[in-house]
Amino acid sequence: MLHTIGHPVFERATRALASAAPSRRGFLKAIGGAGAGLAVGLVLPGLKAGPAAAAAGDGVFNPFVTIGTDGAVTVVVKHLDKGQGIATGLATLVAEELDADPAQIRTTFAPADVTRYANLDFGMQGTGGSTSIHNSFEQYRKAGAAARAMLVEAAAKAWGVPAAEVTVAAGRIGHASGRSAGFGDFADAAAALPAAAEPKLKSPEQWTLIGKSFPRVDVPNKSHGAPDTYGMDVHMDGMLVVTVIRAPKWGATVKSFDAAAALKVRGVVDVKSGPFGVAVFADKTFPAIKARDLVTVEWDFSKAETRGTDAILADYRKLLDQPGAVARTGDAEAGLKGAAKVVEAEYVFPYLAHAPMEPLDVTVLVDKDKATFWTGSQMPTVDQGTAAAILGLKPEQVEIVTLWAGGSFGRRAILDAHYVAEAALIAKAFGEPRPIKVVWTREDDIRGGYYRPMYVHRVRAGVDAAGKIVGWHHRIVGQSIFTGTMMEQYVVKDGVDATSIEGTADTTYAIPAMQVELHSPKVGVPVLWWRSVGNTHTAYVMETMVDALAAAAGKDPLEFRLALIQDDPRKVAVLKLAAEKAGWTTPAAEGRHRGIAVHKSFNTYVAEVAEVTMDGSTVKVEKVVCAVDCGVAVNPDNIRAQMEGGIGFGLGAVLRDGITLTDGTVDQGNFDGYEPIRMSDMPAIEVHIVASAEAPTGVGEPGVPPIGPAVANAVFKATGRHPRNLPFSNADFV
Repeated sequence: MLHTIGHPVFERATRALASAAPSRRGFLKAIGGAGAGLAVGLVLPGLKAGPAAAAAGDGVFNPFVTIGTDGAVTVVVKHLDKGQGIATGLATLVAEELDADPAQIRTTFAPADVTRYANLDFGMQGTGGSTSIHNSFEQYRKAGAAARAMLVEAAAKAWGVPAAEVTVAAGRIGHASGRSAGFGDFADAAAALPAAAEPKLKSPEQWTLIGKSFPRVDVPNKSHGAPDTYGMDVHMDGMLVVTVIRAPKWGATVKSFDAAAALKVRGVVDVKSGPFGVAVFADKTFPAIKARDLVTVEWDFSKAETRGTDAILADYRKLLDQPGAVARTGDAEAGLKGAAKVVEAEYVFPYLAHAPMEPLDVTVLVDKDKATFWTGSQMPTVDQGTAAAILGLKPEQVEIVTLWAGGSFGRRAILDAHYVAEAALIAKAFGEPRPIKVVWTREDDIRGGYYRPMYVHRVRAGVDAAGKIVGWHHRIVGQSIFTGTMMEQYVVKDGVDATSIEGTADTTYAIPAMQVELHSPKVGVPVLWWRSVGNTHTAYVMETMVDALAAAAGKDPLEFRLALIQDDPRKVAVLKLAAEKAGWTTPAAEGRHRGIAVHKSFNTYVAEVAEVTMDGSTVKVEKVVCAVDCGVAVNPDNIRAQMEGGIGFGLGAVLRDGITLTDGTVDQGNFDGYEPIRMSDMPAIEVHIVASAEAPTGVGEPGVPPIGPAVANAVFKATGRHPRNLPFSNADFV
């Protein structure tokens, strides 16, 4: 959610919050385009790196499609593309129904405008929860189909033929008489026509682009290093660069500071303090960073979190001994009394940073009654509203120019707008109408929170003499990511944050007598959804415990699982497919060990088989076979890329990543201490996509949860022990 805000409870909550959200009827009215009067005068934020989508004379067909007189088709992308390929996905949907040539497709990001560009799953403009294709699938196809119908009608009128006789293929308009024209020839005339409220969509049998490879729209600019692609690229005349000294412990505030030495650095303009810490203003990045190190700050730690992770973990373990809020009720103890064998395990999951390749950055210009922000905005509605409140403006006086983002994994989707709010406060503190670029170094980002919460689990589960699970008691301790936020009333019920227990209490494994409990202690460490949210730890526990129970029952892990999910045919299908492609029933090569795991998250089913080798306590993942069912596969290449990316992201976390604190201060600061997976660590990956006619779901997050337990189950094959104190570098399994 956003990476990870896709939890159903969150979606209901966001709908409730977005009072300006359009209904589906409203959308149909909106894509009525010029005829409905909604698209007239639409101004698109220009990107220097992108096409001149809003160039004078270009036809605006609806809020999602513009066609220029040169024939270029510009798709207005309402979601942030942070590398997951959604711009290409939405372009595919428009091109399909428009019968455009992929080569004529351009994209530009939508302005902050919830009335036109809301995520239909959330009710506000935002990207996350692997919802982008799901909520846009029909909307963008209708936008393309409406534009096609308008082109056809304009051509028919010009040629004096029935519209039914006009054809469109590969970006050309034609007629049996031999007439032919490009889109640009009729762009202006077509844009002036009313659009159909219910344009006819193609049937799946007619698709020529959906389900096929579609060229990535972002590759050219990124490959060429085009300016203004990312927020970090933004440069403006007279722009100041700001670095911030943030509190070394959360909850600390500035008591006093001495900037005398910093102000002597050439290029430094000013130093100011505020709720953000101490900000250094300079004419370039280097003096801003250099001067920051010369500022002496005295902090007030009276309200700061000063515990280290060892102390927090000790407090968590005390809670494991106490009953928690009940998330699923079952008489586990009675079931366990009838067990022939009981498996009991405790798991520890560390705090995790998002650590995107592009650290956070925002450029802001406040000038009288208008403010403009340039950044990779993942939640424009929240960013716009928060900035407006800080600056004393109306939301419509705040423009959000969304740029490509170099990763997020949840970091940019923040309910308090966090880093955008900080930029607004800094601009307000500076007080002059001058562009200000607030730059986070990687150390700032890794030490500055927010994090995937640290969790501990304790599970007791048993099988009877026939090898069937008869009881399962599961207790979880970890911070709630919603308590204390404006979303708490929607997501936290009876003391249970739904995102803390997803993947356990709602498991589709047929487990009788299952009791799930939760403690959500308050800790002064900011926490946030991290790619796949709660599934990142719950899937690990569920899949390794099932594996351990299969061993206790003397059964094959695949067959043991299949017997438990007979009522979940899509999960059965991915599990069987992954096993078949991995050669599960044949022995692994000498020295190699296989593990299997399956998990459903964000309504997408993923099974993975990992093949590993061991060198002492060092685990090398040699190969991963993945099967995914995400409904209609709009772009198979992108689905494969997302599965590969999710597997790599998940591997980095389970093998060696973890955020630790000493006396309340984060120990890690850069990729030397918090190391993402390297290319040399990547296993060979096969991705197999289940053919499906189901509505498309997301692929940005569901590839992550199964990889950890799949590898852990392979380690179990090799060592007889499952790693349960993550990351694996803690080596509790040899």
